[in-house]
Amino acid sequence: MKIHTPKTSRRNMFKTLLACTLAVTAIPAIAAADTYPSRPIAMVVGFPPGGSNDIVARIIAPELEKILGVPVVVENKPGANATIGTEYVARSKPDGYTITLGSVSPLLLSYYAYPNLPYDPFVDLTGITTVASTPELLAINPDVPAKNLAELVALSKKQDVTLASAGAGGLPHLAIELLKKESKGRIVHIPYKGASPGMTDAVGGHVSGIIVDLPALQKLVVSGRLRPIAVTDTKRSPAMPDVPTTVESGLPSVIAFNWFAIMGPKGMPMDIREKLHQALLKVMNSPETQDKLEKLGIGPFTQESPVAFDAFMKAEGERWSKLIEDAGVKAGN
Repeated sequence: MKIHTPKTSRRNMFKTLLACTLAVTAIPAIAAADTYPSRPIAMVVGFPPGGSNDIVARIIAPELEKILGVPVVVENKPGANATIGTEYVARSKPDGYTITLGSVSPLLLSYYAYPNLPYDPFVDLTGITTVASTPELLAINPDVPAKNLAELVALSKKQDVTLASAGAGGLPHLAIELLKKESKGRIVHIPYKGASPGMTDAVGGHVSGIIVDLPALQKLVVSGRLRPIAVTDTKRSPAMPDVPTTVESGLPSVIAFNWFAIMGPKGMPMDIREKLHQALLKVMNSPETQDKLEKLGIGPFTQESPVAFDAFMKAEGERWSKLIEDAGVKAGN
């Protein structure tokens, strides 16, 4: 005799099998989240060694290792104002094992300055938190006949004053363009592939000076190889308390802060973002980490959550896009 299974029984059986299947397939994902991290993490820096991004990364990485219990390896992938390294991270697997320590230039400004940027920071990257911030520093070769910003501006009315940056379309470039616009002087922007070659040429007298993050220039200033002129901030830096601000020096619109942040590829699970966020907060709240950074003119600057970081990025985008448009900054200019 042929036995007919009632439709309701078959339907219940299907639901049970489906539930079991979903439960089994969910186990690896849950296990992966619970055991993260279980292998080394690559912290990609889009600039060459020696710049402020690299400095911050190499201070944070070993402290992050202690908290997470796995190696955190800094990998330099320089080029195109850090867009090469940032794109590398954007195209990586979103499992939390490839992240970037970037700054305002590659993570935000390049989106507005580069007409064909190969990634969209608001779509292709996942935010975790900002970690620190620092102003830019304007420093010149000691042979340039100017002791302060007013004298440098006066000199630029008579001759070209060439200022190096770490790359076209970045924050130092924007600061230089703002200086040019406000001073109405003959300020000429000279872009380099990273801070280090620009600093070398500034010391060698091949350019009049340079604007980059304060930490990158500190040793050259202390040794007397470059003369500090102004920090692009509303307040003086504790690392260089004798150096006046652009506000004090009569150019209040020349304000440029750099912030550093940790981001990963799009699609990173929120639980992994939160684990990294909590670990980074512990690192940045450490007196030891803060002491190392503040000696370099860098202050801790974090977001209360990954969601708060997303809101911060949106607000920064609105602010900088207007400044870039007003200053006419474009990568390659």
